[in-house]
Amino acid sequence: MTLTAKGSATRDRILETTAAYLRSDAPGEITLDDIRAVTGTSKGQLFHYFPGGKQELLLAAIRREADRVIDDQQPHLDDLTSRSGWEQWSAAVVARYRALGANCPLAALMDQASTPGAAEVISALLLDWRKRLARGIRSMQDAGEARTDADATKVAASVIAGIQGGVQVLRSTGETDTLEASLALHLEYLNG
Repeated sequence: MTLTAKGSATRDRILETTAAYLRSDAPGEITLDDIRAVTGTSKGQLFHYFPGGKQELLLAAIRREADRVIDDQQPHLDDLTSRSGWEQWSAAVVARYRALGANCPLAALMDQASTPGAAEVISALLLDWRKRLARGIRSMQDAGEARTDADATKVAASVIAGIQGGVQVLRSTGETDTLEASLALHLEYLNG
């Protein structure tokens, strides 16, 4: 579908508002009426921009949130070549999740895993994130900034699990202590 600038802006607004709604406390089983209410659009507008209806819109919002998880960590995620780079990335992760509070994009994705196609988007996101972290850890190892006996892929998987655990605590308590501790302990392990 070719859209005018105004049409593209409307579609983006619908997507962004739907994504924000997914991150909010409101979701559970999301209805088309919920989406219409939060986006301020008619049913006709929604079907114009998303002919596949609610499922197409939700999947597009889920893809946007998956991209946001990686984008929110840049440029630091792709610059993990030293202890300093790790510390900058960690600080950016903590700052971002502190700003998001309970509205975590990955948690929102996990909540929508039953949406057709969502599991594949989530799997691709986690694989991409793990690969980027593992590449950074290997760069740190090559530069003599991390222990060489650490399995970069396993450490990367553990880091993601630690982040998500810390974010769940943050969502419940509003505190980033667990998230910060996980990131610091992973760096301490890598410095062995």
